Amino acid sequence: MQFLVDLLPVIAFFVAYKLAGIYVATGVLIVGVLLQTAASWVRHRKVSPMLLTSAALVLVFGGLTLLIRDPTFIKWKPSIVNWLFAAAFLASQYIRGPTIIERMMGQNVALDATSWRKLNLAWVGFFVVAGVLNLYVAYRYSEATWVNFKLFGLMGLTLAFALAQGYWIARKADAAGATGSQ
Repeated sequence: MQFLVDLLPVIAFFVAYKLAGIYVATGVLIVGVLLQTAASWVRHRKVSPMLLTSAALVLVFGGLTLLIRDPTFIKWKPSIVNWLFAAAFLASQYIRGPTIIERMMGQNVALDATSWRKLNLAWVGFFVVAGVLNLYVAYRYSEATWVNFKLFGLMGLTLAFALAQGYWIARKADAAGATGSQ
């Protein structure tokens, strides 16, 4: 359910784009992210670093898009967010304590330290590739194609990667269980 709530501003952006174009959609995205951030604060009395980063970038890049009337800025936002996440996940490899992915999933998944590091690095790679793909589509295809890719392409890639990650984790867990039972 939280996944759908997290997607609401992007879905609103998509619908607004189809109805009224990029500038109205950008305004809708800004309002949606501000509401999402406020709702997180009211509900939990905190805002996750990922949401805060995304909200700040939507305000900056969306604001520039509206102020200068140039959609290039809003097209860069998903890439910048993905690359910042990649940098954060990579930095967590070298900071004492669990990696970001282990902090996110460690209560539900049992892996050894090497596997957590590999999984964390896989997410680094995913975020880098997603950022590059976003710019590739933004500069090689029409604005309408980029809007579709922003919702369906990036979401589909994330879902496919998460499913592949789940398969990899299940194989690791099966291998650990088989080794542990002998």
